Amino acid sequence: MGKAANLAAIGSIAETSLGFRNRIINGDMRIDQRNGGASVTPTTSAYTLDRWQVVLTQASKVSVQQNAGSVTPPTGFSNYLGITSLAATSVGASDFFFVQQIVEGFNTSDFAFGSASAATVTLSFWVRSSLTGTFGGALYGASGTRSYAFTYTISAANTWEQKTVTIAGSTSGTWLTNNGGGIQVIFGLGVGSSFSQTAGSWQNTGNISATGATSVVGTNGATFYITGVQLEAGSVASPFERRDYGRELMMCQRYYYIIRASQGSSTYTKYGQGYATSATNFVCQINCPVTMRSSPTTLDYSTTYTFYNVYDGFGDIVATGFSFDQAAPTLTSINMSAASGLTQGRPGALQARNTTSGYIGLGAEL
Repeated sequence: MGKAANLAAIGSIAETSLGFRNRIINGDMRIDQRNGGASVTPTTSAYTLDRWQVVLTQASKVSVQQNAGSVTPPTGFSNYLGITSLAATSVGASDFFFVQQIVEGFNTSDFAFGSASAATVTLSFWVRSSLTGTFGGALYGASGTRSYAFTYTISAANTWEQKTVTIAGSTSGTWLTNNGGGIQVIFGLGVGSSFSQTAGSWQNTGNISATGATSVVGTNGATFYITGVQLEAGSVASPFERRDYGRELMMCQRYYYIIRASQGSSTYTKYGQGYATSATNFVCQINCPVTMRSSPTTLDYSTTYTFYNVYDGFGDIVATGFSFDQAAPTLTSINMSAASGLTQGRPGALQARNTTSGYIGLGAEL
């Protein structure tokens, strides 16, 4: 191998081994633990694809889906987050619709925002919309005291375009450097005047988009697709950092972890072991695959309860609901309620009841 080839190989290794150059998790939209690629219509603010939250002041105005519309992603990508407007929505002064990722403070502490040493950062992404014009977004401090609105232009409808926004770091304001929210990266879909500001400078406000930006929700059927989102230190956008799927999944599971019956080898997949604390309650331990950001605060489960089941040595016991018993970042126990039939102190297993559609999800989102 010649010198030029050696240098090329070293460069290739460096590009894929920088660790955590991109502070955005799931920026290529590969992971969708909650919905498995299905379309959802949020009635309130909701997490959709992993780490990506849609926030809205009017319910059910957009649908969100991994690979919505089944268009071909940009070269090098297999997935994107797709948003479709479900009505021609009038955006009032106090309304807002946006998609965002809140980056944990531990992961942005080296940016040194709030100090004289604040780093310049670059946001890059691929975007496609049925609309053209000037679109808006913002970097936002989780404390709500500093925001920087930016704009970018979509020149051609229904065409993938790569955008780059370089922002000098904020030298003032409060920026968390712990497991709380550090920097919010926001893409506006329709934001009222009360939450918009002139683009291009840091301001002591909590605004989330640029004045006059295009409203996606203002047009019925309008689409907004995005992928390849990267936030990094420096004034130049580097190639998208591609982490292996296993590592990216673990990074997502720090914030949300779901166990699905379909992940098991049968329709009676076991979720965990436990014991009955009374005739109507069973406690089951859930081992988290990674340490979660904090003790989980949300507990999701199949609304039909067809996935539950406790085998206590005598038969199947029907679950009537679930709640936290003790929540912790590494090991969480949950209560399964039943009408009757359990024997206090008897061990058992929480398992699917002849179905692959059940699930239990633990959330420790920002």
